[in-house]
Amino acid sequence: MRQLVTLAGCLAASIGLQAADPNYHVVKEIQIGGEGGWDYLIVDPDAHRLYVSHATKIVVADSETGKLVGEIPDTPGVHGFAIAPDLGRGFTSNGRGNSSTIVDLKTLKPLGTVTTGANPDSIRYLQKRKEVWTFNHTGGSITVFDPMSAKVITTIDVGGELEEAVEDPAVGRVYVNVEDKGTIAVVDTVKHAVVATWPIAGCEGPTGLAFDAKNHLLLSACDGKMAVTDSRSGKSVTSFPIAGRVDGNGFDPATQLAFASSGTGVLTIAHEDAPDKFTVVQTAKTQPTGRTMWLDPSTHRVFVPVAMTAPGPNGRAGIVADTMKVLVLDSK
Repeated sequence: MRQLVTLAGCLAASIGLQAADPNYHVVKEIQIGGEGGWDYLIVDPDAHRLYVSHATKIVVADSETGKLVGEIPDTPGVHGFAIAPDLGRGFTSNGRGNSSTIVDLKTLKPLGTVTTGANPDSIRYLQKRKEVWTFNHTGGSITVFDPMSAKVITTIDVGGELEEAVEDPAVGRVYVNVEDKGTIAVVDTVKHAVVATWPIAGCEGPTGLAFDAKNHLLLSACDGKMAVTDSRSGKSVTSFPIAGRVDGNGFDPATQLAFASSGTGVLTIAHEDAPDKFTVVQTAKTQPTGRTMWLDPSTHRVFVPVAMTAPGPNGRAGIVADTMKVLVLDSK
């Protein structure tokens, strides 16, 4: 019995060490190429597809092999992509087009277009309600539409510059960062109405937003820190330092690791020791420009798009053509 207890204790310690002391590093690079910038990316773990926004198109790659498998064109100023596996459809947020393109996931062919508010940024498919929501950065509104008929169901006025959003289907709420106000807007998914607005303590310019559903925690990526908010009360729980120029983050419930990608070229990783305590356990090297990311919870891998830059005619740095790629980081 003593031996069994000892082995169990060692195993538990090993699991705890692995979760709290990761070793994330670049294990693969997926070449994207082309010209122009990018914003969000997303992985469909069942189909092994990686969808990367890239200027006026979505580039689609095999998330395992890195092979490019297709493109979704004519999506001007595209920010993100939402997946509805149960419907076999995907949805773009076309920032310059003030629209969303509905796409057949098998063929990558367009099925229709929906007019949204100004500059749709983040986009989410709410499977329980069978609705697509675009979070319109400039318009300060949320466009809700039917994924099959392409008809707009309603427009929810929020106000401010909307960034990343997450859903808690268990309580029928969506939470979205309002960047210029330093707040989180809380939206009832049944009533299609804003029911609360919570200030984020000491947060400037919240962009990325992640969610720990088990402990009811919202993780907002601010300038230089991650602010943690209770999703039930709106109260500030804690915060921890991250790099600047962060525009994407994630939370892995299996390892209790929180991630924040930065345009400075690092990926900050923190462990949730307790609901009110996060400890930074690693700062993994990526590459400058790597400000957004996607965490695949099925593989625990992190995907970070990057590219080389060079001074332009106006003195501002521009993307060097054909240098865009996605870094794949793993702890194994």
